[in-house]
Amino acid sequence: MLVHCANVADPYATVEVRNPNDREAVFMVKMSFKDARGYTIAGTGNEVSVPAKGRTTLRVPAVSTGRVEQIAHCEVEHRAVADR
Repeated sequence: MLVHCANVADPYATVEVRNPNDREAVFMVKMSFKDARGYTIAGTGNEVSVPAKGRTTLRVPAVSTGRVEQIAHCEVEHRAVADR
């Protein structure tokens, strides 16, 4: 779930990942930074460990895109896949 999209004042997107499983898992979180027309500026994937029945907040840097000022919105895939 997207909590905060990156912008010039705070060039990090914040994502909350929930784990409904009975054991800790590592999830792959995929997201895209998009411009005002909906075009993808950059995409990224990050692994995050989430405790059983818990949630973890992940901050994703947008600085590496080199185009933070063009980011109008962020999209996160609704389902993060458990890697292990």
